[in-house]
Amino acid sequence: MEKKFADILQHFDIALDPSVYGNGHINDTYIVHAQPDYILQRINKKVFTDPPAVMENIKGVTEFLRKKIEAEGGDPDRETLNLIPTVDGASYYRHTDGEYYRVYKFVEGAKSYDIVEDPSQLYHAAKAFGRFQNMLADYPAEKLHETIVDFHNTRVRYEQFKDALNRDASGRADTCRPEIDFVLAREKDAGVIVDALADGSIPLRVTHNDTKLNNVLLDEKTGEGVCVIDLDTVMPGSLLYDYGDALRFGGSSGAEDERDLDKIWFDTEKFTAFTKGFIEELPSITDRELRLLPFSVKLMTLECGSRFLADYLNGDVYFIKTHYPEHNLVRARTQFKLVKEIEDKMDELNAIVSEIAGR
Repeated sequence: MEKKFADILQHFDIALDPSVYGNGHINDTYIVHAQPDYILQRINKKVFTDPPAVMENIKGVTEFLRKKIEAEGGDPDRETLNLIPTVDGASYYRHTDGEYYRVYKFVEGAKSYDIVEDPSQLYHAAKAFGRFQNMLADYPAEKLHETIVDFHNTRVRYEQFKDALNRDASGRADTCRPEIDFVLAREKDAGVIVDALADGSIPLRVTHNDTKLNNVLLDEKTGEGVCVIDLDTVMPGSLLYDYGDALRFGGSSGAEDERDLDKIWFDTEKFTAFTKGFIEELPSITDRELRLLPFSVKLMTLECGSRFLADYLNGDVYFIKTHYPEHNLVRARTQFKLVKEIEDKMDELNAIVSEIAGR
């Protein structure tokens, strides 16, 4: 065993070799094969600049979920992440090199998927995200730290886009005028959800903020959603962020960087599957939130596209994993194609939500 890992793991009373696990892009993840198995992670300090705040959020939310699951007769060892404390009772260990490490109990008999292979996966993932939201409906969201400030503040994101446009640090603005005009024409959309949170017309909730399919573990035998994972971005916000971002990803017909836009469309079958699962598990959803569900998909997709476009204008300084000069522009174009599709289908999407909700 590498001496550094041996030192780290002894603080969790574990004395076995770890090996690299998964394909996450932010934190370094390892599995420790034992009885039971464990997941060891190094928290990325460049992305999460206050790891103790991240861990305070995760500890509070997972302990709250564990009590809820136990009260409902569920299996808290599988249905929520379980932190393994250090020998000193802390939720994380800070190594002498300044890096932060944590250990979770490994969730047996479940796996995640990077791409949607069948709409039923979206349905079961949505049920897991809906349960996550519903069980945390009475958690004091205002006590959570913002682990990434203004992460889904769409008004702030819009201003960041305009700043990037005004600076045009890369000198690329003339290469993407149609895309720039597409974003500028939709400025009024940026404040809809943040304003609704501010005036109290939708509730402040605990939000996951990264609701891709691969952040739900699905049972290997039944295919049902077992556990929501990757809780680093748990923050106060609106469930509309989670719902909208999940379908920004899950409702697309193709890859985020597909160059052929004829291969990109918004799939109403996937939309229906996710919406059905989400609403079934979320009786606490309000009428105002229901009415904004389809709009939130458009907004989260527009936000993502404008961030890709802003980074293209800035010279690819945030989404740095590009394979050719126009990569972030291509990513923006796929998002804007989806936005236009969602706008064109908005009446249909609203009707689907109304039928599923029965109100």
